Amino acid sequence: MQRNRRRCESTAMVSIILDLRPGVGLGPFALGMPICEAFAQIEQQPSIYDVVHVKYYDEEPLKLDIVISFPDHGFHLRFDPWSQRLRLIEIFDVKRLQMRYATSLIGGSSTLATFVAVYALFGPTYPGIYDKDRGIYTLFYPGLSFAFPIPTQYAECCHDREAELPLEFPDGTTPVTCRVSVYDSSTDRKVGVGSSMMKASVPPLATGSLYMEEVLVKLGEELWFTVGGQHIPFGASPQDVWTELGRPCGIHQKQVDQMVIHSASDPKPRSTLCGDYFYNYFTRGLDILFDGQTHKVKKFVLHTNYPGHSDFNSYMKCNFVICGPDYDGSFHQDVNTSKCAITPSTKWEQVKEILGDSGRAAIQTQGSTSNPFGSTFVYGYPNVAFEVMKNGYIATVTLFQS
Repeated sequence: MQRNRRRCESTAMVSIILDLRPGVGLGPFALGMPICEAFAQIEQQPSIYDVVHVKYYDEEPLKLDIVISFPDHGFHLRFDPWSQRLRLIEIFDVKRLQMRYATSLIGGSSTLATFVAVYALFGPTYPGIYDKDRGIYTLFYPGLSFAFPIPTQYAECCHDREAELPLEFPDGTTPVTCRVSVYDSSTDRKVGVGSSMMKASVPPLATGSLYMEEVLVKLGEELWFTVGGQHIPFGASPQDVWTELGRPCGIHQKQVDQMVIHSASDPKPRSTLCGDYFYNYFTRGLDILFDGQTHKVKKFVLHTNYPGHSDFNSYMKCNFVICGPDYDGSFHQDVNTSKCAITPSTKWEQVKEILGDSGRAAIQTQGSTSNPFGSTFVYGYPNVAFEVMKNGYIATVTLFQS
């Protein structure tokens, strides 16, 4: 599915120059960056990135990359669907984007990225690989590759899958690159076009990084953050949470729960707000709800940040592991390998196999007039409720004490 993040209001296209950093990134976009940071860069420069397409596989969002494409500038960003971190940058229309390497420019309409120009700028390298079926010759540097289309009449120049350097045809011309790939150089993988594009991997996280930190959930009791070692139980105070997790990214007062009509409490709330309030930890994919009278934790909300949900890009992904019925009470067992563990990749049918049938779902619309993604379904169990998207993937998990 493709979503347009923004549309250009004028017909003029802004010409840009982006720094090319082999094995590192392109302009403000760095390999390994979370998708939310990429969107933040886009939002900071709306006059430059005025046409943005977001592409993903709606039915199976973990099977294909999440792609942010800039058609006016001829490049796109490929994000690993599980970690939601940037794994590959592809310049697919080199004539639309001018790149700067060191102090020299290449690409764009004025500086053709020919084979001779590329070789002169980036220096000597090993012979590349010729894909006879595609008619593409790919030249590799650490963390960088250039693909060149080879006319059929000159295919013999690429004998034995290799070619002379720098490559020139018998008539004195030289091919012009049709695609540039920027990828992590910490491995020896050669990333080009076609199936070799899948060889690009996300750079390893720095030691001690809290991104995608595994959060173990003991239903009805507490959360355990496995990297930092923090334990947040139900009943913790704001001071306890602040001490363990640091300052929240935001604090807001909770609106009256629209599901209250189904409970035994007063079905006629006096206002749209109640005394309860949230601590929002957007970078952890977590909301914590405090009781407005006791000021104790009463709920946790964990977000998966899947595209196709109205909260996409509001939170980073929470890498939770919910312990199933076979959990022995110890947080030190490898619950993530258990067949009865529920994670962000667990589909709804698997959840039912682990926890049993929950009965009919409540339908949540999120305001159907402003939500292009449609309704979701909320299923409740003791101590936990799952918000499930139409594709069967979990959008949010709400934890409480029954």
